[in-house]
Amino acid sequence: MNRYASLSDDFYINMNLSTEMELPTNRETILHFFERVQKTYPTMRNFYCRERGDFVLEEDKDRGDYRWATIESRRVCSGQVNPPTAEDALGQHRLILQLAPYMLSVSPLDCEALDLLFGFDFSYRGNHNQLVAEALGVNPALERLAEIPGASIINHEPSLTVALDEDCRTQCRLSIETRTSAYQVRTGDFSEEQLSVYVTARQYGSLDPDNSFETTLGNLARVCDEMLDAWVVEQVLDPIKRMIALKQSL
Repeated sequence: MNRYASLSDDFYINMNLSTEMELPTNRETILHFFERVQKTYPTMRNFYCRERGDFVLEEDKDRGDYRWATIESRRVCSGQVNPPTAEDALGQHRLILQLAPYMLSVSPLDCEALDLLFGFDFSYRGNHNQLVAEALGVNPALERLAEIPGASIINHEPSLTVALDEDCRTQCRLSIETRTSAYQVRTGDFSEEQLSVYVTARQYGSLDPDNSFETTLGNLARVCDEMLDAWVVEQVLDPIKRMIALKQSL
């Protein structure tokens, strides 16, 4: 059982490998890469090309949990929504990173950045920005602004990025994305949208000669786990979940 699954309505783990150089786009290379991915995950059978030229392979989305992978002009991406375990998603990402050097000619020297994202979506019909302010509070320097009589908070998306080494190449970011518009606040007509919390660990730049994409992914996974366990679950996810439950019970 995924230990993060109960923290939100939907949970996902995504990986992005950004490159300095353009990735191959010829038919044979793209199909061969995705055929190799499909060999490991046979239910990834939906293949298509987006209008901007991105190639996508994914499972059926109607089940609520599914895998996907994309090749963009300078990025290889992989994700799993509602994975049974975190390791299940990380195994998919490791496969993509193992295949990329040999099948897409991606070198560790060509790495612009490697990202690992743990995402948490909460379904909520109401003002996301107000809810975040009530659940997490507002920076003390801004509290008086939020308390102006008759004022409505229409944008409050806290974000913090920290560097974990002296040269700032390993970073971790917590960010919250709200999806409430000023029009919805003005009319009071709210749709049930997703309020998202992202924990992203990133390694910038070319990898060291004795390092690999898979090893770096493992390091990023440990960073995300440590941030979630030490701070994010208790200080961010749980308060948001409790505030949503409180508002929905009124």
